[in-house]
Amino acid sequence: MNALISVSDKTGIVDFAKALHQLGVKLISTGGTAKLLSSEGLPVQEVAELTGFPEMLDGRVKTLHPGVHAGLLARRDDADHMQALKDHNIDTVDLLVVNLYPFEATVAKADCSLEDAIENIDIGGPAMVRSAAKNWQDVGVITDASQYSLVLNELQTLKKLTPQTRFNLSVAAFNRISNYDASISNYLSARQESGALSQFPGQLNGRFTKIQDLRYGENPHQNAALYKDLDAGAGTLVSAQQLQGKELSFNNLADADAAWECVKSFSEVACVIVKHANPCGVATGVKALDAYTRAFSTDPTSAFGGIIAFNCPLDATTASAISEKFVEVLIATDYSAESLQVLAKKPNVRVLKIALPNTAHGLTPNAQTLQSQSFALGTQGLDIKRIGGGLLVQTADTHLLSLDDLRVVTKVKPTPSQIQDMLFAWKVAKFVKSNAIVFCANSMTLGVGAGQMSRLDSARIASIKAEHAGLSLKGSVVASDAFFPFRDGLDVVVKAGATCVIQPGGSMRDQEVIDAADEQGVAMAYTGVRHFRH
Repeated sequence: MNALISVSDKTGIVDFAKALHQLGVKLISTGGTAKLLSSEGLPVQEVAELTGFPEMLDGRVKTLHPGVHAGLLARRDDADHMQALKDHNIDTVDLLVVNLYPFEATVAKADCSLEDAIENIDIGGPAMVRSAAKNWQDVGVITDASQYSLVLNELQTLKKLTPQTRFNLSVAAFNRISNYDASISNYLSARQESGALSQFPGQLNGRFTKIQDLRYGENPHQNAALYKDLDAGAGTLVSAQQLQGKELSFNNLADADAAWECVKSFSEVACVIVKHANPCGVATGVKALDAYTRAFSTDPTSAFGGIIAFNCPLDATTASAISEKFVEVLIATDYSAESLQVLAKKPNVRVLKIALPNTAHGLTPNAQTLQSQSFALGTQGLDIKRIGGGLLVQTADTHLLSLDDLRVVTKVKPTPSQIQDMLFAWKVAKFVKSNAIVFCANSMTLGVGAGQMSRLDSARIASIKAEHAGLSLKGSVVASDAFFPFRDGLDVVVKAGATCVIQPGGSMRDQEVIDAADEQGVAMAYTGVRHFRH
């Protein structure tokens, strides 16, 4: 057996090559890899010796030769192929070990120039990988160090690779080449003449890998699967570790994502309860139990069978309180050993652990950090919606409202506590389906109206929910995700008990709405930003 080894990342390659040598495998290699293996006392044939042609153009050309590719592509069961190899004195290559120039790591650097990027586009490596992967029935192709142990195990026990292993390695190789080419295409398509990167490249190549098949989709007659975006950063739902519970369903995952994205936007200890993709209860607290108790009291009916998320570790006391109710999915940044013992008594509850990205003191990133998580390559930082025959692509809604952004437009000015509640309500409204109306007080939701065609109906529904939960809206703060087009929406929320309103502003009838607020003696502030969520 002949093995050709040419790796950019040399992690584990020496031990792997030594093991191959002990199995009697002939080692062929290139440039730096050959020098490394030779320095370790391993007998290595240089590719230049195999091809009879020296490396040239600073190493750009070394394996692009029939002496390499014929050895990879020749079908062993084809007499003409084998005779051609014999006629030209070419040996077969039975095992190819290649990892590619680090293009993705190079362009991820802030100071990466176009020249640096171009020099890190591998040519010979992908060409060899494609040849070997195409001829998988005769050649094994390794493209990642994680595959070394599997290959060695089979060679040591079976003296060969099974057809299934060779096929699986081939699929992994083509996937690697596809992802590599996609990253190059994304980067170059986004380059502008100024050298800056466009947020929206001329061609957008999504890179997703399947994590698992799901039992079904939104409904039992639909099939579904979960994929991971290879460009996704840390702290996303797909990075979650499931500690216990039944298999996650399509709807579980969709709702869990809504809960997690909302709760990680808070800098204080917070709890978010989601039902059908909408927050039905949100609150902050000194401890997790305080936040949970307050969030649950917003809408106990909707919270039944909901998704509960915390942006902090979970303790046993809080776990006990949650276990008294029916919950589908529980998310936290960590769990105490005692809390896991409590939750183990509810084996069907899906318990997820997710680390917050770029955090300080275990809480959420600040505004500057979030704003910096914009599109660089691939789909990271982009919000993508599928429509018939295409995609709608936009930057993610990472806007965080600060106190300086508020513009008070009424005669009555909000108190410091009302300002804090306005910021809280605004943060929640961002994650509620439009049209969204959110009543709150003391950093706790009191009533949430979501997804209605009329903003008036959303306001009425929020009021009804508060009433059913036994919560008073008197003196509350209300957030509207978009402007009130007429004064009637404002009249409804004030009649329900709100004394302070936060909204984007921007309506042709803004003055009419401001006059209505002054007439009724309520404070109102504009954000200048809306948060439609469809």
